[in-house]
Amino acid sequence: MHVLLTAGPTYEPLDPVRFLGNRSTGKMGYALAEAFAAIGATVTLVSGPVQLPAPTNPLIRTVRVETAEQMYAAAAEAAPSADVWVFAAAVADYRPAHVAAEKIKKSGDTLTLELVKNVDIAATLGHTKRAEQFSVGFALETTNELAHAQDKLRRKGFDLVVLNSLRDAGAGFGHDTNKVTVLAATGQIVNFELQSKADLAHDLVGLIMGRLKLAI
Repeated sequence: MHVLLTAGPTYEPLDPVRFLGNRSTGKMGYALAEAFAAIGATVTLVSGPVQLPAPTNPLIRTVRVETAEQMYAAAAEAAPSADVWVFAAAVADYRPAHVAAEKIKKSGDTLTLELVKNVDIAATLGHTKRAEQFSVGFALETTNELAHAQDKLRRKGFDLVVLNSLRDAGAGFGHDTNKVTVLAATGQIVNFELQSKADLAHDLVGLIMGRLKLAI
C-alpha cells in the first residue's frame, strides 16, 4: 500500500526575511507517517517547514517543501500512485500577491498587504480521485466545529475528516497530545479521547484500514 501524506505548515514569503505562516508543528502528520510505515505501507511524506527530525524508517520518503504551491506540486506527483491520501498539513489559504525582492522597511503607521488565494490541494486533487482511492482530510476549527467539518467532508470528497477543536485543552497545534472526532462520508462519527499523538496515529491508521477493508 502506498500512502500520500501531507504534514506541517506552509510558509508564504513576503520578502527575503518574512513570511505568512501558522502554528502547525507537523507532529500529527509525522506520527501518522510512522504509524503507516509500522504496518508495512510505503509513505510519501510531503512536509512543510518543521522543527522535527526526519523519519528514519526506510518506508518513508520525505519531500520537503515550503509554500502551498510547492506542496501541491509534490502531492500531485505522488497522488496518482497512492492508495490512501491523508491531508494533515495546515496549508495557508492565501499568499502575498507580490513578494518583495528586498526586505520591506518600516515606513508609516500601517502596512497594507494584498493576498491572493492559494490552490486548495485536497479539493483540486479530489477531482482526480479514483473510486478505489481513499481520502482523509483534517479540519481545525474554533466554532461550529461539526458543521464546518461536515461541510469540508462534502465539498472536498473526503471519505473521512479528522476534526480538531482548539477549544479542547491539550489538542491541536503545539501539543504532544491530541483529541479528535472522525466524521465519515457514510455518516458515522467516532470520538478519540485525549492521548499522545503517536497513540492516536496508530488508532487512526487502524480506523482507516478498517474502512478500506469494508470498501473492498
